[in-house]
Amino acid sequence: MSTPPKRVVTMDGGAAAILERLGLEDRIVGTAAPDFFKAFTGAEAKKLAKIPVLDPGQGNAEKVIAAKPDLVVGISSYSFGGFDGTPTVQRLAKAGAKSLVACDTNNGTTVKDLSETTTFIEQVAKVFGVEERGAELVDQITASAGKAKGASGTPVRVLALSAPPAAGQPVMVQGGAGLSNGIITLAGGKNIAEDALQDFASLSAEEIAKRDPQAIVVISGFSKGSDDDLLKSIRSSSVLAGTTAVKENRFVVVPQSLLLSPSVLNADAVTKIASGIHE
Repeated sequence: MSTPPKRVVTMDGGAAAILERLGLEDRIVGTAAPDFFKAFTGAEAKKLAKIPVLDPGQGNAEKVIAAKPDLVVGISSYSFGGFDGTPTVQRLAKAGAKSLVACDTNNGTTVKDLSETTTFIEQVAKVFGVEERGAELVDQITASAGKAKGASGTPVRVLALSAPPAAGQPVMVQGGAGLSNGIITLAGGKNIAEDALQDFASLSAEEIAKRDPQAIVVISGFSKGSDDDLLKSIRSSSVLAGTTAVKENRFVVVPQSLLLSPSVLNADAVTKIASGIHE
C-alpha cells in the first residue's frame, strides 16, 4: 500500500495484539475472535478490551466489510474463506480492502524457532512504516524465548495434543512443520511427532507407546469444557497410561492461541512449557 492503512479489521485477537504492541491500536476499527484476548493480563488486557468486537466468532464477512476497512489482518489463512462465513481475499479486494495474513515459513521443513511469528511482525511493521518498532518487538520476543528454563541439555520427549485419545483410533497430535514444534524445541523439548512434516499428524497407540513421551502438552481452547476437565480426560486415557509422562504426571496446559499461531505471547508459551517439562 502506498500509504499506511487507517482503517484496519483484525480477524482475531492475536493480530489485534500485534498491532497494539506496535502502537497501532488506534487504526483498528474492529476485531473478530476476541477469545484470543483471554491470555492477556493487566494494562494490556484493558487496552485490548477497548477494541470494538465485530464478531465474537471467526469473522462474519458482512460484518467485516461493513466496517469499511482498507486492510484486513489475520494470523491464519483459514480466516480468509477457510472458516465458514469468513471473507475470501477476493471478496475483500472487491470491497476495496487489502489482506495481510501470517504465512507458514517452514517450506516443508521442521520448524525449530519462532520465525513464523517474527516474520509476520516484520511484515505488519513494514506495511505501517514502523519497522523500528517491529524490530524491537521481534528482539523482545526472541530474547524472552531464549531465557526459557531447561532449554539446554538433553531434550525431553514431548507429545502435544488437544483432545483425549480414543481407544482403537489414530491419535491426532502436533507435527513438526507447525509453530508449536518451534515452541516445544525452544523450551527444551523434542516433539515425538517431529518427523511428520505437517501441522497435524496421526500416530497409532502403538507408535506413541514406542516413542514414549516423557511429558504431554495439553492444548486448550478447542474443548467446550474447562481446562481441568480436558487435562483429566487426557491424563486418564488408556492409550497414554503406559507412557512416562502419565507415570510421572508431567503435563502442561497451554492455550492454542499461544502455541499454534503467531502471537506476541509465543515466548510465554516457551517459558511455560520449559518450566512444566523440566520440573
